[in-house]
Amino acid sequence: MTLRVTGGEVSVTVQGDAVDAVDGVLERLAADGVPSALMSGNPRLWGPGALAEEAAGRLGWVLAPGRSRRLLPRLDALSERFAGLGRVVLAGTGGSALAAEIIARTHDADLTLLDTTDPRQVRRAAGSALDRTVLVVSGEDAVETDAVRRVFAGAFRDAGIDPATRTVVVAPPGSPLRDRGGEVVTAEPDVAGCYGALNAYGLVPAALCGVDVRGLLDEAEALVPSLHLTFDNPGLVLGAALGASPANGRDKLVVADNGSGLHGFGGWVEQLVAESTGKDGTGVVPVVVEDLTAPGFGAGGDVRRLVLGDRAEGVGLAVSGPLGAQFLLWEYAAAVACRVIGVSPFARPAVREAGDSVAALLRGSDEGQAPTVIGGEPALVDGEVEVHGSREVLDGAKDLPDVLAALVDAVPPRGYLALMAYLDEAEGASGLRAPLARRVADARDAQVTFAWGPRVLHSTGQLHKDGPPTGVFLQITGAVTDDLDVPGRPYSLATLQLAQAFGDLRALRSRGLPAVRLHLRDRAAGLARLASALEG
Repeated sequence: MTLRVTGGEVSVTVQGDAVDAVDGVLERLAADGVPSALMSGNPRLWGPGALAEEAAGRLGWVLAPGRSRRLLPRLDALSERFAGLGRVVLAGTGGSALAAEIIARTHDADLTLLDTTDPRQVRRAAGSALDRTVLVVSGEDAVETDAVRRVFAGAFRDAGIDPATRTVVVAPPGSPLRDRGGEVVTAEPDVAGCYGALNAYGLVPAALCGVDVRGLLDEAEALVPSLHLTFDNPGLVLGAALGASPANGRDKLVVADNGSGLHGFGGWVEQLVAESTGKDGTGVVPVVVEDLTAPGFGAGGDVRRLVLGDRAEGVGLAVSGPLGAQFLLWEYAAAVACRVIGVSPFARPAVREAGDSVAALLRGSDEGQAPTVIGGEPALVDGEVEVHGSREVLDGAKDLPDVLAALVDAVPPRGYLALMAYLDEAEGASGLRAPLARRVADARDAQVTFAWGPRVLHSTGQLHKDGPPTGVFLQITGAVTDDLDVPGRPYSLATLQLAQAFGDLRALRSRGLPAVRLHLRDRAAGLARLASALEG
């Protein structure tokens, strides 16, 4: 049995037993008038009282395809002003920053996203081509955004460039970011971070690196009429499929690209679904895999598989369409899924907690006091890898292969193992997901996710802490030999990065979740040892 719904060049296909799961949910959503209520911005869709009050200030993304056109004259002017430069660096966090990167990659444009505090990665970006660089500072006044802005301001000054002439700030009214120098583009205040792809947060960086953002808005606007429909509504069908999955015992959404042409889009889907649905002990656990043959994409009792692009035999869900339309489609679907699951898509308690935890570690920094981040003695050392974790989790492990075996054994039935790397993306830690997933799939028939830190704090970390309590967590940190001070702050990037990792780990352990940290005394040698242990 197959259900295929199209609209605005977007196609959503539901096959096999997924159709039965979706049918009843679609009837209920239609009877409740959800499509018209969502498109009119009804904040009571996810509950009364405080929930409705919170949602009331977060539904501006519904209007983005039309409303964002107001930005176009301003974007044209900025693009013309910076046309001779050609290199855009984005300091931002969350889903809107990731959306800008995906827009640029899909259109083969030059955009460097820095949502990290890794000294090597930031130094590499700030140490070259400043004569042709414009810095976009976007979104929340997050600690990593502030650090990157300060590093670049210092680098610009050292190169004889006034930072204000090379900085564009994208922020809502009242944001402290607006007072720190540079051209200011006002972002709508009624848009949550992971729902900001088609608003100023996603569009300003994309336009500055030469992307035709009018085309993106055209693609999204072509989908809008279908999203009002009670039937033949691709967003409603996708939302019903996502929302019905946990109740049907399939709380893992395994995503693979199958010729979509949208570079890295699965990662944006991952953060949107995790941050929106992962709360109150429930939610959908998204797992992005390398391709259709990757470990973890095989069928499992708790898995709903989805391909981006062409349909695949035996895969329950498939979604295809142009990038602008898909951003709107998935935002709509995530909001519908939260209605089905019974959670608010805009609540982010664990994201706030992570920020508060890091702030506690950095307390006193405004008065010039350096933070103290103490890692403690390792439980064991294997070559260049320190292992930090409780005896209960490590279960008498004597070396790194033992540690990995203990972690795999700790994954509960229908659980998952989350790998989080607080490292430079160029070091290749993401390549560890597949061999680890192979071991976990063979031993436990479970899934393995991968995330970069501190990106995880603003996205999938919400699900890790407040979603289904079935996760086991492996965090990787690394020693730094070429640290970078944060101008005007009494700490370096390495200290900040470690504080963020510690804050994340503390929040996981406070919930009784199994968590182990591997610290690489030498990053290259440590990653090589870890890869060897996974192969053994």
